[in-house]
Amino acid sequence: MSSKSRKSKEQGRVTFTPQQQEEEEEEEGAEEEEQQRRRRGWRGVNGGPEPPPPPQRAIKTLREPYGYYPPPPFAGTTYIDESPSLRRMTMMREKGRRQAIRGPAFMFNNRGTSLTAEEERFLDAAEYGNIPVVRKMLEESKTLNVNCVDYMGQNALQLAVGNEHLEVTELLLKKENLARIGDALLLAISKGYIRIVEAILNHPGFSVNKRLTLSPCEQELQDDDFYSYDEDGTRFSPDITPIILAAHCQKYEVVHMLLMKGARIERPHDYFCKCNDCTEKQKHDSFSHSRSRINAYKGLASPAYLSLSSEDPVLTALELSNELAKLANIEKEFKNDYRKLSMQCKDFVVGVLDLCRDSEEVEAILNGDLNSEPVEAQRHRASLSRVKLAIKYEVKKFVAHPNCQQQLLTIWYENLSGLREQTIAIKCLVVLVVALGLPFLAIGYWIAPCSRLGRILRSPFMKFVAHAASFIIFLGLLVFNASDRFEGMMWSECKELWLEGPREYILQLWNVLDFGMLSIFIAAFTARLLAFLQATKAQQYVDNYIEENDLSEVTLPPEIEYFTYARDKWLPSDPQIISEGLYAIAVVLSFSRIAYILPANESFGPLQISLGRTVKDIFKFMVLFIMVFLAFMIGMFILYSYYLGAKLNPAFTTVEESFKTLFWSIFGLSEVTSVVLKYDHKFIENIGYVLYGIYNVTMVVVLLNMLIAMINSSYQEIEDDSDVEWKFARSKLWLSYFDDGKTLPPPFSLVPSPKSFFYFIMRIINFSKCRRRRLQKDIEMGMGNSKSRLNLFTQSNSRVFESHSFNSILNQPTRYQQIMKRLIKRYVLKAQVDKENDEVNEGELKEIKQDISSLRYELLEDKSQATEELAILIHKLSEKLNPNMLRCE
Repeated sequence: MSSKSRKSKEQGRVTFTPQQQEEEEEEEGAEEEEQQRRRRGWRGVNGGPEPPPPPQRAIKTLREPYGYYPPPPFAGTTYIDESPSLRRMTMMREKGRRQAIRGPAFMFNNRGTSLTAEEERFLDAAEYGNIPVVRKMLEESKTLNVNCVDYMGQNALQLAVGNEHLEVTELLLKKENLARIGDALLLAISKGYIRIVEAILNHPGFSVNKRLTLSPCEQELQDDDFYSYDEDGTRFSPDITPIILAAHCQKYEVVHMLLMKGARIERPHDYFCKCNDCTEKQKHDSFSHSRSRINAYKGLASPAYLSLSSEDPVLTALELSNELAKLANIEKEFKNDYRKLSMQCKDFVVGVLDLCRDSEEVEAILNGDLNSEPVEAQRHRASLSRVKLAIKYEVKKFVAHPNCQQQLLTIWYENLSGLREQTIAIKCLVVLVVALGLPFLAIGYWIAPCSRLGRILRSPFMKFVAHAASFIIFLGLLVFNASDRFEGMMWSECKELWLEGPREYILQLWNVLDFGMLSIFIAAFTARLLAFLQATKAQQYVDNYIEENDLSEVTLPPEIEYFTYARDKWLPSDPQIISEGLYAIAVVLSFSRIAYILPANESFGPLQISLGRTVKDIFKFMVLFIMVFLAFMIGMFILYSYYLGAKLNPAFTTVEESFKTLFWSIFGLSEVTSVVLKYDHKFIENIGYVLYGIYNVTMVVVLLNMLIAMINSSYQEIEDDSDVEWKFARSKLWLSYFDDGKTLPPPFSLVPSPKSFFYFIMRIINFSKCRRRRLQKDIEMGMGNSKSRLNLFTQSNSRVFESHSFNSILNQPTRYQQIMKRLIKRYVLKAQVDKENDEVNEGELKEIKQDISSLRYELLEDKSQATEELAILIHKLSEKLNPNMLRCE
């Protein structure tokens, strides 16, 4: 190659004019062009800075369709060794790369976003974490619009946050009048970028009052660009606040930071609330209103929010689970969502209980904060308020948890430590001894209720044995038609109704059964008493007015003569007959009451639970059964009502006969001849055959098999989780004997014990003392200004109490608060470890990717500086060599 051509190539490596570029394009081949493209490297593609050549005329670039620009150089620079064809190829390659990454713009906008070359380069640098370029453009460019957005409506801050570029985010947050900071915060929370969230929260924009508590739709009224309000700009629902989103994503660190800054999730109003706000939202958009309620409840039910926002997370989670379960039955369209949230709250309570390490922590969770309860409730060792609440709200896994069961078992055998380890035979012997010696034990308890015998009888196990033995004795007396225990049962139920209240009493099905059984007994004895009074009145009439011994020879009034008839001549409404019928029903219900004590046994407990579930299925099935049964019963009666006496049997001729025939046909006890007529009316007879056949197919083949399938499904459901179901039912049985009182079973409970008299007298004395003190205070203060002084006194006392309680909360937390803080700390740490284990691979790869990206641009910056220095040295060297080469030629 000649020296002339070599000289031109060496000059071309430094700078080119447009004419020289055209000549070089004609002379250079494909190989040389590829070498020039390699020499250009990453700088043109990824937006890195180019080395500054000597001042040349800037090359004008054209904007491509859909609003895409190639990354332009800084002012005063140009590409090295770039021909027009190379520039076109580079632009097409860049366009294809961006479309592959971001998607086609025409899918989102009708026309491309109007961006300048500088703005396009700025967005690219923010998106790919090019820290040097972003810093230089923010510091030097005066025409740059930092709030410019791409075709997806995202500004530089959102692009930097979305790609986890912390340094770029910090640079952008230093700019004034930065828009969409709230959107960037929501995006960082959803991605889980803790350091970026912390950097954004330190922005002065969040110093505005209620900035974190108001949702984007509520902040729209404020004239600022904190959130994007266009339909393309936001990624989240307009009712989502930062703390709601953090709770949805289970970001414990973010929830803690937001709570420390005063953010809270406002609990939605009641579903039937008629306030102006709820009414307006319901009228404007009912669906949006319902979705906002669900989003709020999702945040409230989040374990992250429950753990960090509530002083008593266990109580809050239990109450919230019950509220969500009720909403699932009210808002049927979102039933699955509310049920899932309710189960989430229950799982949270179980998870906290599972982290207990000693008995003190278990007692704290099961009993709650004893300092907040009345003094009377603290008189006993364990109130079990949380367990009772869990049973009421049917949090079965919490009640059946081993930690809870062990504590309940300890209380169950209180004062009977040796009996717990004994065999079944020894326990049965104890039951037999208690049953036989119950009268003597009752006398001993009346005499000395605080003795060792009294403490033993007050243990829950002995209460259960005494009541069960008394009930078995009552059933035995019923067999012999006695009723010595009936009055005691009535008194026991009245006491229970007084203590629990009507609402709680009715909610327990066993109480309903007891109430029904006793009501029928009362009705039976009332009818028998009425019959006895009528018979006594007739006997008095005979004794006073009849002197003959043989009443058959005397003419008696009809109402007196009726009592001389045999049973076959009694009226159907006779009180004695009604009494006997009601008594029989009450005896059946009394024996069914034995099922109440079955959950105490592990073998019979699941069977009793399955039986109860089966009864519920039968009641559900009865609706469909009665509807079909009534339809065929009335239809067959109408068909055969005109053939009374003209049939082989009286079936279907009356409503009663129609009912009997169809009912017993379910069990195969009716004959086909029930539809046969004596007359030759084949049309009616054939219709009877068809209807009777359809009835049997519908009832026997379809409905009965459907009922069997329902029962089988319920039984299988209980069997699959039999351990939890049995322990939950057993705990309900145990708790009924944990409370103070009901030590002696009926009929011994009719006689008040000395302890009851003592407690009654002490209550009267305390009440009289309190009333006397109030009267003395009123007299001392004077009648004229007693009210004002009393108000000042109560206000000062309340202030002192509030300040004392506030200081005690801040400086001296209660033991319960210390234990809950310890448990919640364990729960949060466990949740974080579980989450890290689940996402360890994805998180590590993403972190490595971001580190490589940042390192790449740092290396490009170093390379750019080295290239600039090398270009200057080459330029100086070429200037020195050019005169020498000309001299040689």
